[in-house]
Amino acid sequence: MHRLYVDRGIIKWNAYDALVGYSSMLQEMRYRLGKKDRPSLCDDAYEELNHKLQEAIITEKDIELRYYRDGYIRVTFGAVKKINYEKKEITLSTWEKFQADDIIEINFR
Repeated sequence: MHRLYVDRGIIKWNAYDALVGYSSMLQEMRYRLGKKDRPSLCDDAYEELNHKLQEAIITEKDIELRYYRDGYIRVTFGAVKKINYEKKEITLSTWEKFQADDIIEINFR
């Protein structure tokens, strides 16, 4: 009589968890391998970002901000609270601060 193969799922990998530091090393390796280079924007894209940023300040609308940090593109939401032109820094209503060079995309919510 034939028996059907039953996959044991994650249980078969439990033996590797017994090695000290193995899972943390794998997690760190996945993080490092997932990093990407900073995307470069053309002059038109910078002009569009500047226009959207000015509109967000005037209308006080919430925005979706895509930014580059530590090799990854991340997303956050909030209204623009303050712009520091000397430091080229933007502060959102969530009190998160971003460098203007790190911003990739701005969308209205």
